[in-house]
Amino acid sequence: MSQPSSASGLYRRVWHWHFYAGLICLPFIFLLALTGAAYLFHQQIDDVFYARLLLRQSSAQQTMAPTQLIADALRAEPGEAKSITLPDDDTHTVQVDVTQANGNVRQVFLDPASGQVQGAIDESARVMTFVKHLHSLTVLGDGGRMVIETVAGWIIVLMLTGAYLWWPRGRRHGVTSIRPGAQGRAWWRDLHAVTGAFGGIIILFLAMTGMPWSVVWGQQVNRWLNEHDLGRPKGMWNNLPHSTLPASALGDLPWTLQQQPLPASASASDDPHAEHHGHAHHHGPAAPAGVPRIDADQAVRTLAAAGMRQGYRLVLPQDARAVYSAIRSPGQLAGQRVIHLDQYSGKVLMDLGADRIGAIGRVTEWGVSVHQGGEYGWINKVVMLLGCVALMLLCVSGVVVWWKRRPSGSFAPPPRRHGDRLAVGALIIAVVIGLFFPLLGASMLLAAAVARGGGYVAALASR
Repeated sequence: MSQPSSASGLYRRVWHWHFYAGLICLPFIFLLALTGAAYLFHQQIDDVFYARLLLRQSSAQQTMAPTQLIADALRAEPGEAKSITLPDDDTHTVQVDVTQANGNVRQVFLDPASGQVQGAIDESARVMTFVKHLHSLTVLGDGGRMVIETVAGWIIVLMLTGAYLWWPRGRRHGVTSIRPGAQGRAWWRDLHAVTGAFGGIIILFLAMTGMPWSVVWGQQVNRWLNEHDLGRPKGMWNNLPHSTLPASALGDLPWTLQQQPLPASASASDDPHAEHHGHAHHHGPAAPAGVPRIDADQAVRTLAAAGMRQGYRLVLPQDARAVYSAIRSPGQLAGQRVIHLDQYSGKVLMDLGADRIGAIGRVTEWGVSVHQGGEYGWINKVVMLLGCVALMLLCVSGVVVWWKRRPSGSFAPPPRRHGDRLAVGALIIAVVIGLFFPLLGASMLLAAAVARGGGYVAALASR
């Protein structure tokens, strides 16, 4: 029995949206899946590519003082020390980031037991750094990030419209398995449908949990959460001065803290001109005259007393108002922690763990951790990898199905019947998704205008 005309029309219209979105976004979707699959294993890949730099040459258990390691790094690579990363095991080296006179950041790797410099590399030259920037298209600036946000939104649309197209409607074969004896286009169509059926939930999860990094939606949601005390801890700024710098200036941070300002060291905050009348430290900023400041060794001891003993990056103060910031991001939400210390008194100004984040913020951070494959170990990585592979397979099979079905000599989908009308339900879904993701909504309006214009052109050409 044939489907009612309204249902048939809706099916064709959804298929056209599915087709156009997939064809236009396919190169970016494939890039997201490929680079995402690689970045799931960035630590393992780094250890292979840079074994000489990252893996220790000695097995000694003692560790040199951080100030000595920083001094050794600066002798090898002159500049200003930016941060020191203390490993969470006995097999990796210490990393000291040095900002050179030209603004370039040089990563220096030292054996923590001997202080021997094992080598150095530009931060931007690391393979996984490039893969990460390619994954988010930050290599193209904010414009690239807007493209990725739009594409991630279209992935959501593709999966929802794909689910509608996949829905059995009385069919038994080609739904959860490839039909016996299927060949050619039928085989590829079944492969596309079955891959989407089994991988769709993971792909939707990846698309949704990737949105927090987006340049429009992610930043607006982050700001809204913090304004309503659902992200940052309530009252964390009580009696605390803060700098004008956002915490994102520290580099990689938990998502909920990326738009937060940093606290200011109290001694400097009392004197806004302090940075101009102090004396320069041999690897740090100027300090107010007569005001002692703690060094990295004291900061590490304070952090150890607070329970943070290894596996974190210590960002050093870069001016007289700055703080010591220890950032631990082990992959699991429960292990995330950021501590800010006053650079003069050594007092803990803020201690921000996962347990101090609002409920919605914790859910978002959990999603980010799972997205990156760090929350549940190797099982997490494998499941996310399967989602990336499924997405790449959908790209390939979708192109093959279209190519075998396209009208002769044309790149368009098969022509639809005149008079098809978009069902109210599908329109409501499109509007809701478009309102929730502004860049996606704008691109949907553009796509609808192009499709309508293409219809007029086709009608004129047929006369």
